[in-house]
Amino acid sequence: VQLQASGGGWVQTGGSLRLSCEASGVTSYIYLMAWFRQTPGMEREFVAAGGSGRSPRYADSVKGRFIISRDIGKNTAYLQMNSLRPEDTAYYYCAARRVWTTDYRNDVWYDYWGQGTLVTVSS
Repeated sequence: VQLQASGGGWVQTGGSLRLSCEASGVTSYIYLMAWFRQTPGMEREFVAAGGSGRSPRYADSVKGRFIISRDIGKNTAYLQMNSLRPEDTAYYYCAARRVWTTDYRNDVWYDYWGQGTLVTVSS
């Protein structure tokens, strides 16, 4: 399985962006997809996760502003980011896992990763 993330860019505070993560290969292996983000010198942090038939999960810092979704037919996951803030500036990574885990916030459990896409929010 390969993941290809895209959609990053520059936006002003209060703006919106939509990130995409397209999966290729044996995509039937994927059950859980998630987004993490990382800024230089900081650990990678959980942003959002979603699995078929399960309610999406969000970090408190993005709850109410970000929406994770998935188009099974297109093998693509999305992260709609609204009301962006300067503190949302980071490299965003998509990740996938074959089965659900209650420890979805922990990046060590993910089997597949996409490359980062940079989101910059100016004040």
